[in-house]
Amino acid sequence: MSQKRLVQIEQEILAKNGMFADDVRDELCGHGVLALNLIASPGAGKTTLLVETLQRLKGTFPTWVIEGDQETTNDADRIRATDTQAVQINTGKGCHLDADMIKRALESLSLQQGGVLFIENVGNLACPAGFDLGEAHKVVILSVTEGDDKPVKYPEAFAAADLLVISKSDLAPYCDFDIEACVAHAREVNPAIESIVVSARDGTGMTEWLKWIVRARQQQLQDLARDLQARVESIRNTPHA
Repeated sequence: MSQKRLVQIEQEILAKNGMFADDVRDELCGHGVLALNLIASPGAGKTTLLVETLQRLKGTFPTWVIEGDQETTNDADRIRATDTQAVQINTGKGCHLDADMIKRALESLSLQQGGVLFIENVGNLACPAGFDLGEAHKVVILSVTEGDDKPVKYPEAFAAADLLVISKSDLAPYCDFDIEACVAHAREVNPAIESIVVSARDGTGMTEWLKWIVRARQQQLQDLARDLQARVESIRNTPHA
């Protein structure tokens, strides 16, 4: 198959995915739900961070999780143990979730107004970056047990993300990982990216991470209210025959 044809196929796949992503975004916005797409390598601590996050958010606002893994329901089982509604998507040989999968998964969730949906993507820093799932923000998670030059090795994920979470900071004294250098590398790729250093084990940075989620949720609700008001004003100002 020619390179031109491969590019064409990729463009067609992304275009189709974009249509499903718009459907997902419309449904989530209709419920005032903030969706976060969590991207990381296998073993970066996504699920451990997510479990701790859900436990700390109990009683604040509704939360749901869509779990992406090639096989097993292990991570979804861990999420459900926090009394959070979760849907498991097994992708088999697929290395990322797509918007059609998310659209179908939403049918199994009891969405409520003003909640937060966490989408834990398949463990991979490369494949998920180019696929819009209808989320409000991509969050890339990188552990201190990985190289601090990952942002320049896998630039697409960091370029697409609004937030870099450096996880497992409790292990930093035992790893050859320069946190400041990692953040600098991420900002080479994406000057606007924010960063938070966390440890789900000892609680470092968890308050800052939760505040970021709350701010993102509040901002989305404000934006939706503003858009609704603009539509109402537009209808009021439309001449009637």
